[in-house]
Amino acid sequence: MGMYSKLACFVGGALFGSFGVKLLASKDAKNVYVHATAAGLRMKDSVMETVTNVQENAADILASAKDLNEERAAKEAEENAAAKVEDVEA
Repeated sequence: MGMYSKLACFVGGALFGSFGVKLLASKDAKNVYVHATAAGLRMKDSVMETVTNVQENAADILASAKDLNEERAAKEAEENAAAKVEDVEA
């Protein structure tokens, strides 16, 4: 690359960069940023609501499973006690 082509690339990059900065700092761009941020916050709220529902359901399932295991253990204990009584009587 010659010296003039390098200089042209530099000047073109500088012009494009300054135009890009002005474009990104414009009122319309800020409006887009605000709308995108608001949409992101709404999405975060929706996701957190879903996570909370899943956690509540998981807690309910865990409590039901513990109750079921306790009932089963009590039933097995009664059956074992009845079997021991039958063995003693026999």
